[in-house]
Amino acid sequence: MNELVTVFSKPACVQCTMTYIALDKAGVTYTVVDVTENTAALEYVTEDLGYSAAPIVVVDEHNHWSGFRPDRITALAQSRALDA
Repeated sequence: MNELVTVFSKPACVQCTMTYIALDKAGVTYTVVDVTENTAALEYVTEDLGYSAAPIVVVDEHNHWSGFRPDRITALAQSRALDA
């Protein structure tokens, strides 16, 4: 099952841009939420998840990370290919 991945981002974020590129190359569908425009999203990633740096990639409640992590993106794409 391919749930939608959410990338919590901010403008002019180089690591965010690299994350989008890697997700695109891996064929992972995602949506972007700008934490500078969405207070609830900012509270979620900082208070609930405990992150302080963008991007924050959320696959599900147990699978999420912060920063540009090509290793995690590759693993995500591989697990989704196995599920397909």
